[in-house]
Amino acid sequence: MAKPQSLMRRPNDPPMLLLTSLASGPKHGYALLKDIEEFAGVTLSPGTLYGAITRLEELGLIEPLSGVDRRQPYQLTAAGASVLREVTAQMRRLADVGASRLRLAGGVGL
Repeated sequence: MAKPQSLMRRPNDPPMLLLTSLASGPKHGYALLKDIEEFAGVTLSPGTLYGAITRLEELGLIEPLSGVDRRQPYQLTAAGASVLREVTAQMRRLADVGASRLRLAGGVGL
């Protein structure tokens, strides 16, 4: 089985977006879609969303909570928070290197 971190190769990967959204608290599918659209400017289809939810749940990175009506909320697990910390630290290091190299190049592209 692939490492959970390998699912999150880009900042706009659905699993990364879901973990980021759930870091602020439990949410159901529609609330996840709206939050992701708001903070990332990415519109996920329901199929993409629920496919990512299934993968993250199978990996133990998120877990379902008791539903209200037909809504099924999910929350980040301790393992999910750990993966999110690790992946965001890797992204930060990459962004820092990129910004540093741009400064060395005299701000090319800024």
